[in-house]
Amino acid sequence: MECPDAELSIVVVDDAQIARLNREYLGRSGPTNVIAFSMQEGAFKDINPALLGDVVVSVETADKESKIGGMRLEDRFAELLIHGILHLIGFDHEKTDKEAREMETKEIALKRLLQPGLNRL
Repeated sequence: MECPDAELSIVVVDDAQIARLNREYLGRSGPTNVIAFSMQEGAFKDINPALLGDVVVSVETADKESKIGGMRLEDRFAELLIHGILHLIGFDHEKTDKEAREMETKEIALKRLLQPGLNRL
């Protein structure tokens, strides 16, 4: 996968903070694991074309999910970062099943690239 030089910010928050963002920007209640805010769309997209946006991860939710999944928090956090970054570069799993499969395929490929030897996602 090729990607031009780009920047993004990673913001680590708790469940209360991500629940507020989830409600304020997505109109959804409660915490979620990751939210991506693209700077490639909207009124400010031309300010800095190299800035992809922000990936906001709830470390509380990531920790809960890692325990449920029987994995290390670091691995779950990496999965969520990959997921958020894919959203920033245009992938979406909520529109169609086909797009969801494409995004999942890319997530698996990136995880294997970054963490060889780990077969789960």
